[in-house]
Order: sequence, then structure tokens, then C-alpha cells
Amino acid sequence: MKIQFIGAARTVTGSQHLLTINNKKILLECGLFQGRRKDTYEKNKNFSFDPKEIDTLILSHAHIDHSGNIPHLVKDGFRGPIYSTSATKDLCEIMLKDSAYLQQRDIEWLNKKNKKHIPDESLYSIEDVDAAIQYFVPVNYNTATEIFPGVTAYFQDAGHILGSAGIFLEIEEENGKKINFGFSGDIGRYDTPIIKDPDYFRDLDLLIMESTYGNRLHTKKDEVEEEVAKVVRQVFDRKGKIIIPAFAVGRTQLLVYVFHKLFDQKRIPEIPIYVDSPLAVNATKVFKDHPECFDRETSRIFLESGNDPFGFGRLKYISTVDQSKELNDINDPIIIISASGMAEGGRILHHLANNIGNPKNLVLFVGYAAEQTLARKIMDGIKQVNILGEEYSVNCQIKIMDYFSGHADQNELLDYLSLNPQKRLKNIFLVHGEEDQALPLKEKILQKGYKNADYPMSGEKFVI
Repeated sequence: MKIQFIGAARTVTGSQHLLTINNKKILLECGLFQGRRKDTYEKNKNFSFDPKEIDTLILSHAHIDHSGNIPHLVKDGFRGPIYSTSATKDLCEIMLKDSAYLQQRDIEWLNKKNKKHIPDESLYSIEDVDAAIQYFVPVNYNTATEIFPGVTAYFQDAGHILGSAGIFLEIEEENGKKINFGFSGDIGRYDTPIIKDPDYFRDLDLLIMESTYGNRLHTKKDEVEEEVAKVVRQVFDRKGKIIIPAFAVGRTQLLVYVFHKLFDQKRIPEIPIYVDSPLAVNATKVFKDHPECFDRETSRIFLESGNDPFGFGRLKYISTVDQSKELNDINDPIIIISASGMAEGGRILHHLANNIGNPKNLVLFVGYAAEQTLARKIMDGIKQVNILGEEYSVNCQIKIMDYFSGHADQNELLDYLSLNPQKRLKNIFLVHGEEDQALPLKEKILQKGYKNADYPMSGEKFVI
């Protein structure tokens, strides 16, 4: 068995890991690199392998940094099955089409502005997405799926977003050697509303594990709800607006759920909330189509009482461009939730441009932002930003709340290992994490008695 780490290696985006087992090639995920436009376009355009030689693809979940380059892979010759959960397939269909649309719109806008370093074409079209979706093979959680002779896959709930999974592979090599292999995907948090908690892997020989927050401990649930309520009251009292960049899938639905709860408990004033993201609107419909992924509390609210956890009186979903523009003319306090979470595209850019200069307003970050993204720059305290080719001063209040992250913190990541004896789990590879997060986690893992914890570089290969 061989492993080559390609993307999400010493970084967070562009998840791609290539397994070679019994002369067959399995690609774990095919995500988009995100960050500086010119650098990421070249990485996304040019695969480090021949797509025609990949036999199958296994996908943990639908986020674009994990799935976003699948249509380009198919466009360049991949013709194998793509295994994922049913919810992941449904989310990918809308998210990949949104990605294709945004790429094309970005190129058109850059051409209009006569910008340099404009890509010749988008990575893929909506038609390419339609072609790629035909290769998806939906699988059920905790059910054996033979990938090919000698490799059987089990998808276990990862608790990250709707349909997310950790991948357990039972491998028997041609020489008779047996390996229990785990790929964590993105590991969610325990006791997070809406979706089920993550399942643990057991008795692994080899694990590829994410490390996004390997050096951080998150805020507790009860504390963050009061913190959100306090912030809303403060901004409402000073007649400001709250702008929340949020991923359309997972984060947006969680925010809506929490605001719904705070309204019902009368802990926040009657402030209008707008979800301004066509993708989030469509994703919320997919959530409603997959109640099998809900946790017990959400199932009770949604299935038994008939109450919609994603809808309430003060909430409005925005679809059209004209409706989005009308939000600019509202002078009263409002909350706007809009994609993308890293502020690298989508309608959030217009809302930031219109509101970031007003000291009455608040920009609330509720998730991870990769290096070089606009969200990361603002989170790091930059005072002057370029948005859509124009310079803006950052005069508004900035706040970061890590509770809403869909990623496990350090303690939760260490718990994730707990059912795997140190003597058996001989290789742990940390991916999907920057150095300041992954290296402290590596030290903690070694302190727990595990012998080998690697933090591989892009392109690095291992023979198991």
C-alpha cells in the first residue's frame, strides 16, 4: 500500500490523498485549493497525476475544499465511481453548480475591470458538473461497500455537516497482509445541534486525520449562546448591523437554529435576520430532504412537532440579486448571514464593502478562514482591505466565535483516537491543518504513547 499526499498537506484547502492498493488507485477527495487567485488557479488547473489512471474516488463530504475540483477531474478523463453518502451527493449537485457559476462570474468581472492575471477559462462549467454527478454512487452509513476485491469501505458519521463521513477501509493486500485504514475527513464537534455526533474509529492500523484546530479549545455551548445574545443586544442598541460571513452548508443552518432558539427564549430583540445566499437556500432544502441525518433533538422538533428549525417569523431567505441589493438601503438594525465563509466570493463581499467602514456595525466570524483569504486578513486585524477591486477601511467591530466551527478542537481530536490502542495504531498522518495547529497536536499524540505521527508535505509519499 502506498499513500501520496497532494492537497490539504501542511495547509487546509485542496484535500486530495492518493492511495495505491493492489495496483488500483483510490483518490480520497478532490477539493479546490483556496487563497490567492493566481496561485490557486494553477494548482487547481494542473493535477499532479493523470485523472484517467484513477480507478475510484471516495468523498467524505460536500464542502468545496473537499469536493470542488471533481468536475474538473471528470473533464480531464476520470471515469470511475465516486462513493459518498446520499446527502453528500445532493449537496454536491447544488454546491458544484454554484462553484461553476461563481468561477465564470469572477472571470467576467475581472475582464470588465481589465485586471491582470485573469484565468483563460473557468475550471469547469455547469454542464461539466452535470456530467460529474452521473458518476456518484450513494452509500449508506455503517454498511459494507466493496470498492474492489480486497478493499471494503464503511462510511461512519463524522458529525461535521449533513452527510459527512469518516471512511474506514478494510484492506487485504495481494500478499495477504490486512490493514484497517481510517480517513477522518473533517471531524465535527460533539453535542452540536442539528446533526448527529461523530462516530469513533476502532482498532485502526493507519489513520489520516484532520488537524484544523489541533492547538485550540472551543467555547462551550451554553457560554456561546449567551455571548451571541449579548452581542446582538449591544449592536441593536447602537442601531448597527451584524454581518456574518458563513459557509452556505452547515454553518448557516446552525446559525439559523441558534437564532431561532434565542428568539423563542426572548433573549434577543426582534431584529430581522436575512440569509442572503441562493446556495444556502437550496442547501437548506437538502437538509429538509435528509432527516435521517438529524440528531434526536432536531428530529423531535422537526418530525414530531412539525416545527421548522430552519424557519421562524423574523427570518427571511433572499434569492434574487434585487432583493440582495435592497438590503443596502435598510438603515435599521439587521443581521445578514451570507456566503462565502472565507469571504472569497459570493454576496458577502458586497455586504462587507457596504458595512465594514461603519463603527456601529459588527462583522462576526464563525468559522475557519484559510491563510491569504479576505476573512483571514480581517480576522488578523488588517485595517485596510481590497474588496472587489476597491480599498476600504475596516472601522467596524470585529468578533470571532469559534463555537460555530464544524471542526473538533484539540481535546475532541485526541478523544477521536481513544479507541485505538497505541500498539496497533502505528501510523498517524496529520492533514488539513496549518503548522501552528498541527505540530502541537502531533506532540500531544506522541505524549499519549503513539509512536508515529507525521505531518506530511505536499507530494510526499509513504509505503506502508
